[in-house]
Amino acid sequence: MEIVHKIGRRKTAVARIYLSAGEGNITVNKKELNDYFPTATLQYKVKQALALTGNEAAYDVKVNVYGGGITGQAEAIRLAISRALCEINVEHRGVLKPEGLLTRDPRMVERKKFGQKKARKKFQFSKR
Repeated sequence: MEIVHKIGRRKTAVARIYLSAGEGNITVNKKELNDYFPTATLQYKVKQALALTGNEAAYDVKVNVYGGGITGQAEAIRLAISRALCEINVEHRGVLKPEGLLTRDPRMVERKKFGQKKARKKFQFSKR
């Protein structure tokens, strides 16, 4: 099996993954998964697609991720892994699609408007 390269995005985080046959090692920015994502929730998000398809120990994943916060980065990696698994085996799509793992979450930070404090918040209004 050759190496599968996919990209996943979430908010401002961009994850490039390289999926290859292996023992289930996940390396994020040249660090182990447990070192890069300290909480169990984030580790679960990264491994979710592999767990649902039963491929936790079948593939090695090398990840380059930048931008955003750690939650956005974890979800970007999850999307990229899901896309890669669908390219390897089309039958995985039937498992991942109902879980919403193939959907790119379009929610982004709203821009700040001029004449205002933030995107929605205004400066204090004085009637007199």
